Amino acid sequence: MTLSEEDYIKAIYHLGKGENSIVSTNEVAEQMSTKPSSVTDMVKKLSDKGVANYKKYKGVCLTEYGLKVALTLVRKHRLWEVFLVEKLNFAWDEVHEVAEQLEHIKSEKLTDSLDKLLGFPQVDPHGDPIPSKNGEFKKAVKKLLNEIPVGTSGTCVGVRDSSAPFLKFLDKNKIALGDTILVLEKEEFDGSLYIQVKGEDIRISDQIAANLYLKITE
Repeated sequence: MTLSEEDYIKAIYHLGKGENSIVSTNEVAEQMSTKPSSVTDMVKKLSDKGVANYKKYKGVCLTEYGLKVALTLVRKHRLWEVFLVEKLNFAWDEVHEVAEQLEHIKSEKLTDSLDKLLGFPQVDPHGDPIPSKNGEFKKAVKKLLNEIPVGTSGTCVGVRDSSAPFLKFLDKNKIALGDTILVLEKEEFDGSLYIQVKGEDIRISDQIAANLYLKITE
């Protein structure tokens, strides 16, 4: 696989939400910031390699083999993110672009050694699950903060948006993975929330709340 082919495989995987769902070439084009015609050419190549199934006018999905390739890439990417944060003291908003480069390293031995060095982590710095060598991982039961009723509390377990601006916003407001968040009030007009984090009451927009995952406290 070329680096470009691997990037397309991972894009199709994420758009299909980790399942063999059919996604349109327009969706892939938007994800990859390219033309739909370029996507069509690429998915035809991936189909020839047995990685994807492409149906004209319908879209593309990964084959069983393609899914394994995608999970391997996701595993490497998320392990490198953990390494960069835990061992090299990168901030969580700095690791994605570097991990995008490191995930293309082919050495299986290096990936396994990295996993062992890190103590076989279950999640990356953004709370996303890390697949095992066999492609298995636990799917967390979580809800977006803007879907949680007033008076409910939960533990912050992940982010939907891992862009640097969003992560910097969370750092600025001292919101981190593992924090308990209590929903105090919801504005009917714009959906903004008043929440309590670490004893501090703060107001966040609906856009922010729609990008934070919580595990509800039982």
